[in-house]
Amino acid sequence: MADPGGLAASRVLVTGGAGFIGSNFLHHFLARFPQAHVVVLDALTYAGRRENLEGLPARSLTFHHGDIRDPEAVRKAMAGCDLVLNFAAESHVDRSIEKPGEFILTDVYGVFVLCEEARRQNVRRFIQVSTDEVYGEVLEGSATEAWPLVPRSPYAASKAGGERLAFAYWATYGLPVVVTRCSNNYGPRQYPEKLISLFVTNAIDDQPLPVYGTGLNRRDWIQVEDHCAALVALLEHPGIEGETFNIGAGHELDVLTITSTILELLGKPRTLVRHVEDRLGHDRRYALDCSKVRQLAGWEPRIAFADGIRRTVEWYRTNEAWWRPIKQGEFRQYYERMYGQRKVLKEVRA
Repeated sequence: MADPGGLAASRVLVTGGAGFIGSNFLHHFLARFPQAHVVVLDALTYAGRRENLEGLPARSLTFHHGDIRDPEAVRKAMAGCDLVLNFAAESHVDRSIEKPGEFILTDVYGVFVLCEEARRQNVRRFIQVSTDEVYGEVLEGSATEAWPLVPRSPYAASKAGGERLAFAYWATYGLPVVVTRCSNNYGPRQYPEKLISLFVTNAIDDQPLPVYGTGLNRRDWIQVEDHCAALVALLEHPGIEGETFNIGAGHELDVLTITSTILELLGKPRTLVRHVEDRLGHDRRYALDCSKVRQLAGWEPRIAFADGIRRTVEWYRTNEAWWRPIKQGEFRQYYERMYGQRKVLKEVRA
């Protein structure tokens, strides 16, 4: 396969590389470009796990335990890198409602620290990985990259702030920034606070599946491997500095449909569903127009939702040793705060 971006010979900094999307990107990228070298900078907070890097070739990987908010840690990790992908973020809406300050520090100030160092080191490309949540609710149609940003949660607002700061570094200093806004990811190694990983692991243990409100909130669901392939396509494509790209799969489904699919795949009863008090400011729908990345970079999502969710459920079924230890300690305390005291609106009967 051609390598117009010179990725096989590159040294790539991946921040947040021990997290869900970051670690999946590492596995995808090094499988395609085994001669490249990847540097991981990760603070190893609750969702960053060293075991997510298992199976990667040691000769192709350097790991730095550090925070993107720390200029010295960033300087050491970025030294000699010509490409940067920033996955590092506080990323769960519920936690942002509880502790918004942590999101501002990581998702905005952390981006500032990265951009400053990237400018000093004259990197070849800086991809700021953002989210479709910056658009806020999209009740009709699909958001293009030109739509206004109307974030409605502290998480979404912090991501909007971080990506706009990165863009400003392109406009002001010429930093070769590319911003991506992706829809809801799912797949292996996702911390089980997110909907699909939580519901799959709860259902395996015959525990309730806490559905917020009516469960009719709609999202576009993309298997993480497709997201990673889109990022590689953008790394390879020349002349897109200062551009923003939506990335989505066009699999728009509501929470009840996701829930029913998981229960069906696991052979579990619908009585596990619990409708609970809704999240504050819960956005009803996100939808993306992804024609720009398809036309310009030639990327297309390849994994149908039916296949992706089946593979994901099977991964959690066969990798209980990965997630069972997680659902103790900090996670258990978090889960009790989020769901244990929420009013149950109704239980679903068989």
